[in-house]
Amino acid sequence: METFRFNADVPVTDDYDVVVFGGGPAGCTAAIQAARMGAKTALMEKNGILGGTTVVASVNFPGLFHAWTKQVIAGIGWELIEETVRRGGAVLPDFSVQYAHRNHPKHQIMVNRFIYSAVLDDTCQSAGVDLRLHEMPAAIQEGGNWRHILVTGKSGLSLIRAKKLIDATGDANIAEMMGYPLEQGETLQPGTLVYRIDGYRMEDVDSAQLLRQYEEASAAGEIQTTDHSPGQIPFLKELSRGGSNSIHIKGIDGSTSESKTAAEVKARQALLRVYTFLRKIPGCEQLKIYHFANECGVRETNRIVGEKKVTHETYTSGYVWPDAVCYSFYPIDLHHVSSNTIDIRPLTEGTVPTIPYGALVPRSSDHLLAAGRCIAGDREANSAYRVQASCMATGQAAGVAAALAAGKNVSVRDVDIEEIRDHLVKFNAIVPPINWRG
Repeated sequence: METFRFNADVPVTDDYDVVVFGGGPAGCTAAIQAARMGAKTALMEKNGILGGTTVVASVNFPGLFHAWTKQVIAGIGWELIEETVRRGGAVLPDFSVQYAHRNHPKHQIMVNRFIYSAVLDDTCQSAGVDLRLHEMPAAIQEGGNWRHILVTGKSGLSLIRAKKLIDATGDANIAEMMGYPLEQGETLQPGTLVYRIDGYRMEDVDSAQLLRQYEEASAAGEIQTTDHSPGQIPFLKELSRGGSNSIHIKGIDGSTSESKTAAEVKARQALLRVYTFLRKIPGCEQLKIYHFANECGVRETNRIVGEKKVTHETYTSGYVWPDAVCYSFYPIDLHHVSSNTIDIRPLTEGTVPTIPYGALVPRSSDHLLAAGRCIAGDREANSAYRVQASCMATGQAAGVAAALAAGKNVSVRDVDIEEIRDHLVKFNAIVPPINWRG
C-alpha cells in the first residue's frame, strides 16, 4: 500500500484539563459538569449544532427520567429539560401516572429542537465550556501528562492538548482511535430516519384500497416491510400520526464515516420509496414531506470493553453496583434486524437498574472515559441504557470523574468513587442507593 508522509509543524494552540468529544446528551452534560468544577473544558462536535441525536436525528423526546412514578435521573440533564420547559420549548407529562406495558413513551418529553439547542448553547457557555463546533479529531497521541489531539476543521489542521478525555461519540470513536478494545454484536439494530408528512386527506383514504396497492407495490419490489410500522393495514399508522418514528434502516453500521454515509443514503432511499408509494394512494396525491431529520438515527454500533460490564442480568435485576454512579430506566428495546417489529421487555415493577463507574472506564485506561451509549455492556442491556436520559446521567458522572482526575493528576481508575458520588449529589444528580425523588 502506498503511503505518504505529511511534513508540517502544527503548533499547540490550546491546553485543556478535559476535552469532550461529541455534543449529544452525554457530551453536553459531561462538558458542563467538568467546567462547573473549574476544569478548563472543551466540547468538540462534528456538526454545527449541539444536541446530537435529539436535534440532528429528530429523536426529540428525551427520557426516561422517572421510574414507577418517581424521579430517578436528575442533575444537569434534568436542568436542561426544565430550562427548555421554562422557555416554552416543552411540556412535562404527568409523571404520577404509571402506564401499562409498552406505554413507556408517554413519559418521554417532547422538546422543541431549536429551543433545546439554544439552552445547550447558553448552558455550555455560561459554564465556561469552549465550544469547538465543525471539528473532529484526526489523531491522538499520548505524551506524559498530555494527550495531543490533532484536530481537523474548516481551516485545516490544529493541535490541542488535554489531560483527560471523554468519548461521548456514541460509537466509541475516540476509544478506537486510542487503541482500546471494542465490542460489537454479530448483528446491529436497524436505524431510523424520522420524518413528518402532511398535505393529504385522511378522510379520503380507503383502508382496503391502501392494502391492495401496498400488496401490489410490495410484490413489485417498490416498497419494503421495514419502510413502515407493523399493522394489518400498512402505512395506516403513519398516515394517522403524520409519519414519525417508523422506518427501519437495516444492514447499517454508523461507526465509521464510510458506513455512516451508506446508512444516510439507504435512509433517504427508504423515505423516497415511502413518498413515491403514498402519493399513489387516493387522498394522498398532494402528500408532502415537510420534515426529515438531517441524520439517520443509529441505535447500535460499538461499545467499549470496560473495567466493568452492564449485563442483561445486572440490568433487569436492578443490581446495585458497589461503584454505581447513576440509575437508568428503560425496557429492553431491541429493534429486529430484518423486520418492522420491536422486542420490548418491560422491567419488573419496582426495578430500577444502576450503572457502575467501571462501565465508563475503558479497560486499563488512565486518561480516557466513555459516556453515553458506548459504555460497556452487553447487547440487551445496551438496548435500554442507550436512551437519552441515561446518557445524560453517565455523561455527568464522566464529567465529575474527568475533572477530579485532571485536578489531582491521577488515573481515571484511581479517582475515589465516594468523591465522585459526593460531587454528583452536590450538582443535584440522583446517585444509588440514594432514595428516588418522590
